[in-house]
Amino acid sequence: MIIGKVHPFPEDPQVLSIALALAIHITAGITCVCCGAIAALTWKGSPRHRRFGRVYLWAWAVVYLTLTVMSVIRWRENVHLFVIGTLGLTAALTGYVNRGRRPDLHILAMGASYVLLLIGFYVDNGPRLPLWERLPTVAYWLLPALIGSALIARAIVRRRQRHASAHSDSR
Repeated sequence: MIIGKVHPFPEDPQVLSIALALAIHITAGITCVCCGAIAALTWKGSPRHRRFGRVYLWAWAVVYLTLTVMSVIRWRENVHLFVIGTLGLTAALTGYVNRGRRPDLHILAMGASYVLLLIGFYVDNGPRLPLWERLPTVAYWLLPALIGSALIARAIVRRRQRHASAHSDSR
């Protein structure tokens, strides 16, 4: 009796492309979440903040590249994720470009890119996550946005207070 061959990878190139893009996408997404959090929680302008910020930006670019591949393959199912990703990468690039010149815009844009990353994750995966599956769909969009907006506003206010304090001390 001859048993058929067992293939470790699917033979359909489309399925293989999606699986490979998804594996890279997940790895880059986890890298974004970790490096973005570390950059946000470290002293602004420090070598650690800059290093993790650069890794965050490059990982975001990889997330976007893989998202684009998966969106082209399954456009109808992923167009909303493509829009979220386009906005998120645009925000990250805006934040990076304004890192030295306009610190409030840097904080706002980098924070928005992180929030959009999380929104994309929850919109796509929320229905399959414990506890999140109990929430209405609108929560996948609003909860990261509301929490993220509050944290971004707090970071901008704290930066302005430190900046004002430093200027009043130097007089």
